[in-house]
Amino acid sequence: MNHPKVGSFLFLCLVLLLSGCSDKVAEAIDANSRVAKLRMDTLASELESGQIRNATLLKQYALLLKQQKPDYGPLIDELAKDATRQGPLYQGLQKRLDDALHSPEKYVSSEERLIELENIVEAANPDLFNDALSDPVNVLADMSDGKLARVNAVSKAASMQANGAQDFGDGSQLVGNPNYGQWSQNSNGVSFWEWYGMYALFSNLSRPVMYDSWSRNRDYSYYNDYGRSRYTSPTQYKSQEQQVARSKKQFGNNNSKFTSPYAKSRTGSSQVSSASQKAKASSQFASRSSYATKSKSTRSNSTNSSFRTNRNTSSRSPRRGK
Repeated sequence: MNHPKVGSFLFLCLVLLLSGCSDKVAEAIDANSRVAKLRMDTLASELESGQIRNATLLKQYALLLKQQKPDYGPLIDELAKDATRQGPLYQGLQKRLDDALHSPEKYVSSEERLIELENIVEAANPDLFNDALSDPVNVLADMSDGKLARVNAVSKAASMQANGAQDFGDGSQLVGNPNYGQWSQNSNGVSFWEWYGMYALFSNLSRPVMYDSWSRNRDYSYYNDYGRSRYTSPTQYKSQEQQVARSKKQFGNNNSKFTSPYAKSRTGSSQVSSASQKAKASSQFASRSSYATKSKSTRSNSTNSSFRTNRNTSSRSPRRGK
């Protein structure tokens, strides 16, 4: 029989242990909050001063394509916004940061909130952001009918052949990216890609993109094959997983095989930064989707170290090159 004092002592030890873990998570949240705010300010400054290579290229491509296809001017201008802090890619990160800083009730745990801040810190790395901009740049390149070259990716023909991919038309690199649209369902329960705002003009350039077809036959894009772990909020990620689960259930009832669009990475990148390669290698979506309640303090320390190291990189580094 346990002595009452022994039981009380063990309970006190447990309370102190849990309190210590909680303090470490809180400290990591504070540290990553400061780093994330600094990273976002630095990224905004580099965008405005023309130090992000693909942002500069995006602006240049937009000007050239508007001369070639003036009827598409409004859509081209919308794509060019990603070269600024007003674009959906930057604004998406800013909203996620605002939520992480000021709305802790939106997260299922402190650990989930910490992981989100760590992801924002990495996503705001100018090298990663430069890589992420390759998708809108390559959308403009494809719209030019080959007159403008793709960046950080092989040609459209080579990529489609390598992946056995289907041509989903202009804008296909942005399909699946929650910064530009979302998966919706029609009256028959069929999921299709619905563009946000001005991006809906892509619907005039190609047929609707259905989820089941896209999931099996999509081509390479930076977001879907490298950037999803950093440029997706917890809510957006859970929505993507729910879409996968719905489709699995639907196709299971029809005795048809469903393949998740994220089951395997597509090939097609010609060059991405070492920061993107490292981020992809460290991505662990299985644990992130459940947001296991374990301390992330060690990851926070490595994140702060990574921030200091990466900021020593020149804005003209080859890692941001074509």
